[in-house]
Amino acid sequence: MIQTLFGEPPKATVFERLQEKMTGAARKTRDNVAGRLEDLFKGRAEVSEADLKQLEAALIGADIGARTAAEIVARVRQAAEERRETDLASVRRAIEDELVGILERATRRPRQVPDGEPLVLMLVGVNGTGKTTTIGKLTQYYRAQGRTVLLCAADTFRAAATEQLQAWGQRTGAEVIHQKPGADPSAVLYDALAAAKARKSDFVIVDTAGRLHTKSNLMQELAKMRRTAGRLIPGAPHEVLLVLDATTGQNGLQQARQFAQAADVTGLIVTKLDGTARGGIVIAIARELGLPVRYVGTGEQADDFVPFEPRRFVEAIVGAA
Repeated sequence: MIQTLFGEPPKATVFERLQEKMTGAARKTRDNVAGRLEDLFKGRAEVSEADLKQLEAALIGADIGARTAAEIVARVRQAAEERRETDLASVRRAIEDELVGILERATRRPRQVPDGEPLVLMLVGVNGTGKTTTIGKLTQYYRAQGRTVLLCAADTFRAAATEQLQAWGQRTGAEVIHQKPGADPSAVLYDALAAAKARKSDFVIVDTAGRLHTKSNLMQELAKMRRTAGRLIPGAPHEVLLVLDATTGQNGLQQARQFAQAADVTGLIVTKLDGTARGGIVIAIARELGLPVRYVGTGEQADDFVPFEPRRFVEAIVGAA
């Protein structure tokens, strides 16, 4: 089922190019963490307790979170004492292992898709995170693998939301199911799922209205949509992906916490990761909520969108060789 969701790996040359994009997305965070490591060890053979305090501050500055940063530094200190390895390469390896471990332990799985049914993905998030554009990029990603995608325009409140989604549908060759502005989002979703079943689509991607995570009535609307989906297709929505703007920093953790409770989020798509030195927020969310990152957006172009790979991302942050 995971293979159905994420598809076959791209061809080698394309895969390498995508990985370069993801590495570049971590560069600003790397400048904050790896750059601090370089400064700490300049002209010295080993790290001191004062250096570890500065390292902890660098991790906090990258929005990894105070508690997580303290735990990482404590484990680095313990590893250094046990192995008597306090050189830069050893400290980097210890940090890398800790960060990768946090990300890889966030393994919440999509729900099982019954045979012959479309896989339903619902994208949620606050206003301004780039949800509709992300849907377009995700659609293009699946279409490039030869999959059929049906789009559901369930954001019936934002002006021009349907038109924007239709533009992506034309661009990617995906049908868009919509109703008039102000229609009940659950009704639009019902029509989309019925159409997807009839057309035997591989994927249904649902665009939802942006909403503040503090607005309980809007969160209840998401719950209604989930119930509607489950009545038509068992287990649907099989993925609820929170689109998170990496530049929001620690506020992103609060958003993720609220959406996880109200919408049963199963994973993240992180946007604008190339525009912040605070990309460590994905580590904080993985540690506290167990939510894995599925994809990252690394720019404005349609192909600036890649599957997330924990080790590659962490290596870029800590400057591992």
